[in-house]
Amino acid sequence: MVVEDNPGDYLLLEDYLNELFIVPTLIKAESFKETHEILTNSKEVIDVILLDLSLHDRQGEALIHDVKAVSGNTPLIILTGYSDENFAINSLSIGATDYLLKDELTPTTLYKSIVYSIERNRILRNLKYSEQRYADLFHFSPQPMWVFDVETLRFLDVNEAAILSYGYSYEEFLSMTIRDIRPKEDVPLLQQALIQLQNGGFFRGEFRHKKKNGEIIYVDLRSSNIIYNGRAANIILSNDVTANKIYLTAIEQQNDTLKNIAWLQSHVVRAPLARMMGLAHLLIDDELPEAEYREYLNELLNSANELDTIIKDIIRKAQGINFNIDKND
Repeated sequence: MVVEDNPGDYLLLEDYLNELFIVPTLIKAESFKETHEILTNSKEVIDVILLDLSLHDRQGEALIHDVKAVSGNTPLIILTGYSDENFAINSLSIGATDYLLKDELTPTTLYKSIVYSIERNRILRNLKYSEQRYADLFHFSPQPMWVFDVETLRFLDVNEAAILSYGYSYEEFLSMTIRDIRPKEDVPLLQQALIQLQNGGFFRGEFRHKKKNGEIIYVDLRSSNIIYNGRAANIILSNDVTANKIYLTAIEQQNDTLKNIAWLQSHVVRAPLARMMGLAHLLIDDELPEAEYREYLNELLNSANELDTIIKDIIRKAQGINFNIDKND
């Protein structure tokens, strides 16, 4: 699109464009009003706008602002007869992609400017899309995630899952450091992890974290170094493994109980049982004196009572085992 109210300048631009591009499609506008109508209503895709700064109904910086307001991300190349360096710099700062002097304009410089502006716009558009895609992956992740400054350890960004999991608001997180979500006694472990992270760039480990309400949870952390807004930072993915930890602890306790029961069966039960078997063999002898017979019988009864007590203890311990532990409880 060429916005130019000087017929001679427009014909020159038209010649240059036809010389350099294969059958270019030109849309002409001679005023800001006409430009506004075309940009607002046209369904055609406009690759670049060549804008003269001296239109009869709008000029200078105001013209740039107003055209940018309706042209969106379309590359905007300024064409002017005034070589004001400060104005040129300011034009670029408010959205123009290039600034060309009409007196110095050649087919080659115009071609380079157009190709550069279109390619730059494509790269920026792809970059913005990529940044938005990764931002969505970060903020919409069901797992808590955050970014922290590797120098100050302050939180730079957190996602909604982290806010819901830890109980802090977004603003509270940004006023804290990663030390603040750890029990004080675990801070030395954090320092060791940071050293490993600096050496390797990637780190994974299990830690204890403290929620806003004081609850202690176990988390499996995965971290990697990134650049965030020009600063060295680290991105963290946190997975709450507290339920797994409790489950494994319960399993270990049950295993200990079962080992204890097995030991009782193989050692403690064996002693009274061996005595009972020996006494039973003695009682078979019909020639035993009455007094000795009664003594052996009494010993047999005592051993039976001892064995009964041991068996009851084993039953009590076995009943204390929950064989239906739910990992998700």
